[in-house]
Amino acid sequence: MSQLGKRYRCTECGTEILCTKAGEGNPVCCEKEMEVQEPRPLPSSD
Repeated sequence: MSQLGKRYRCTECGTEILCTKAGEGNPVCCEKEMEVQEPRPLPSSD
């Protein structure tokens, strides 16, 4: 199931998408399912 607000990335071509509507199944690009990108850590404010 695709998750609202998550970013997905294709490991083959590097295409990135942002999910704006949740639904059944996962996004597909280059005939492979796209992977959910993990959020980048924020730099510390020390």
